[in-house]
Amino acid sequence: MNSTDLHGSTAVVTGASRGFGRAVAVALHQAGAHVVAVARDGERLEALRTELGDRLTPVVADAADPVVAGTILERHRPRTLVLNAGAPPLMRPLQQQSWEAFSRPWEVDVQQAFHWLREALLLPLDSGSTVIAMSSGAAVHGSPLSGGYAGAKAMVRFLAGYAAGESARAELGIRIVSILPTLTPETDLGAMAVAAYARREGVEVAEQLRRMGPALRPEHAGKHLAALAVGTDHAPGAYLLSIDGLKEIS
Repeated sequence: MNSTDLHGSTAVVTGASRGFGRAVAVALHQAGAHVVAVARDGERLEALRTELGDRLTPVVADAADPVVAGTILERHRPRTLVLNAGAPPLMRPLQQQSWEAFSRPWEVDVQQAFHWLREALLLPLDSGSTVIAMSSGAAVHGSPLSGGYAGAKAMVRFLAGYAAGESARAELGIRIVSILPTLTPETDLGAMAVAAYARREGVEVAEQLRRMGPALRPEHAGKHLAALAVGTDHAPGAYLLSIDGLKEIS
């Protein structure tokens, strides 16, 4: 991937202060984009701006706020939009969840995807733009220790599909895909989930990791998503993201 592939364009990344979101912001910046990084953690965003320099604009905001989505898209009109923000679920079995804890991923992850996808279609973003909605492998396999997380991530995938259909129907030319990363201990959320499932299985975390095999690292995810944003090989749809790369799923 050439360093000028996204030169002169703008990318917006939500949930950009840590994990996959931060790695994607770095990769898009390396590909030449000016990155607008949205997150609630201002200290981490400032650290990222210090690392990357003036081609990163930090925005401290709640990505699930519809006013934030509309305002940022109108102001920056990105060529690339990555919807990564989400709430960490409470890692407990069903009977130890409250409704408030169980439904939190719906209130944050799904709302975020809904508002930004809606605004991308309403504006609309320019033809040739790419929107990437981060779902999860849990949307396919389930996740019995994370409350409503798996269902919320499945809805994010569906919302991306619905939005892609509306883009095609209105001939907007906006490519919309959903990405379903496999579970990895290399993010805060993934490490928490791995530890919870190790306890459930009655094994040490090291044994759980051995059973899982090689882990997807955030920087690898960032490179794959930046390549997707640059290229045209990936049609609208849903893609599983593992250490082996992107694989379309039906």
